[in-house]
Amino acid sequence: MLKKIFFLLLFILLFTACSNEDASKDETEDKDPSSDTPSEPADPFGVYEETITIAIGQEVDPSDTSLQDGDTPLDNQYTRHVKENLNIEVEHAFTASPSNYDQKVSLAIASNDLPDAMVVGPVELRQLVEADQIADLTDVYENYASPAIKEIIDSSGGVALENVTFDGKIMAIPNSQASADGVHNLWIRQDWLDELGLEPPKTLDDLKKVAKAFVEEDPDGNGQDDTIGLAGPDTSNKLYANFLESTNNLYGFDGIFSALHAYPGYWLEGEDGELVYGSTLPETKEALSFLRDMYSEGLIDPEIGVREDSGESVISGNTGMFFGPFWMPYGPLTDAVTNNPDANWQSYALPLDANGEYTPHLSTTTTQFVVVRKDYEHPEAAMKILNNLLANESEFDPSIGGPGFYPLRLVYAPADEMEVTTVALREVLAGTKEPEDFYDMPAYKLLKSDVDHIHEIKLEPYDNMDIEYWDPQANLGQWTRAYSALVGTAPLVDTEINGVKSVIYSQTKTMEDRWVNLKKIEDETFLKIIMGTESLDAFDQFVEDWNNQGGEQITEEVADVVAK
Repeated sequence: MLKKIFFLLLFILLFTACSNEDASKDETEDKDPSSDTPSEPADPFGVYEETITIAIGQEVDPSDTSLQDGDTPLDNQYTRHVKENLNIEVEHAFTASPSNYDQKVSLAIASNDLPDAMVVGPVELRQLVEADQIADLTDVYENYASPAIKEIIDSSGGVALENVTFDGKIMAIPNSQASADGVHNLWIRQDWLDELGLEPPKTLDDLKKVAKAFVEEDPDGNGQDDTIGLAGPDTSNKLYANFLESTNNLYGFDGIFSALHAYPGYWLEGEDGELVYGSTLPETKEALSFLRDMYSEGLIDPEIGVREDSGESVISGNTGMFFGPFWMPYGPLTDAVTNNPDANWQSYALPLDANGEYTPHLSTTTTQFVVVRKDYEHPEAAMKILNNLLANESEFDPSIGGPGFYPLRLVYAPADEMEVTTVALREVLAGTKEPEDFYDMPAYKLLKSDVDHIHEIKLEPYDNMDIEYWDPQANLGQWTRAYSALVGTAPLVDTEINGVKSVIYSQTKTMEDRWVNLKKIEDETFLKIIMGTESLDAFDQFVEDWNNQGGEQITEEVADVVAK
């Protein structure tokens, strides 16, 4: 009897030991892949013990010549920082220009040959989810997103995570950006206005008069007929932002449309409460008629739609006005001022509508997403790269490499980041606040650097923002940032904005098959109307075709989405 009890106890001890070994094995396999020991929590900034590689798809703008000598899109201050801080080696699976990037992404999806990670838009994200090609990042986000990124994403009111959640799973890392990105100011050569004795154009009629003077009265004084009144979109940009790409449209006609209460590309609530697509409304036809007249009179760049880079005419000093977001100093204006220190570009919340109100369209705060290839060994690496950018962005100098060269770059900013920055800089310049008053605001990632350096580049009088009262060469990178705040964002701080939002910023089911074609018809028809190769009546045919080729069904789906 004792022998039986002995063997029974021995069996229990052996079974318990094996069970404990299996549990320990499972625990080890589930640990943070960059941790030193199984007991360490996931570290959003943890350095890998051994170098890992991540092959990414990256947009590379060939017109961005900011890289310092010896640097390349794959070897620069940003990629070196990622290697030094995280021990991640970045490789390029593919690169593409801004005008070709979406096509490269589409080809990668169609061939199921994805890079380890890449930035995509909402259309591509849905395609990737439905094709089951990307990794579930729920645990990656929960365990590795830095507190600062989570704070910013939470500030979107749930929109950011909602846009990447499918069947309860977080399938991408969303951005969340400043609301100022969605407003397209009117940028004007103030020195040209002063030369001709003109005021900034408050109305659309004023805009035509200023553009006419810029074209006909030799504002640059070179005696040549070589000036452009108002720039237009190049091959990389659009006539106007739309509900799927609601931010950062360069050189489009957004301000002209909105001054006429036309919001093409946006989904709106009509007067009867029914949902309508803004591109099909009479207000849009009226705006196209206005633009058609401007173009026929030679007041708009004659090369709209075919020019490869409208920024070149800004840099060369040939253009007098264009529409763009607050951050245009990060675009062509830095080069424009470097080439001509007297180029006094100023920004205005203009033109106004018939009631004297500023009525721009507004964006969603979430427009881009980082996705990770399914089965990539280190999905958390993409999240760490983004954490690293937000935490260290103030260390980078955009004058020796624009921020677009940062791998997998997403914009992270509280919705009011630029407005807060503008007010803070004004207070420091006025002496009512000290730089130290703004140090403990980590979500406003560049604010400490902004207030610390403002006196280095801004000359007295501190309340005059004309270019002659700046010293860009003292710190060109810092000037780019400060000019974006004190000139680019200032109109948004000082103007009452009666903005209009789209009721949705995402796709419906039918859009997946029909939207590319519908958008192509829209873009081609509107551009032809403006350039005079189609009559204004082509708008009515467009509306009919749009409804018949899926638009009517899509409108019903949008209504269902909003109702839910």
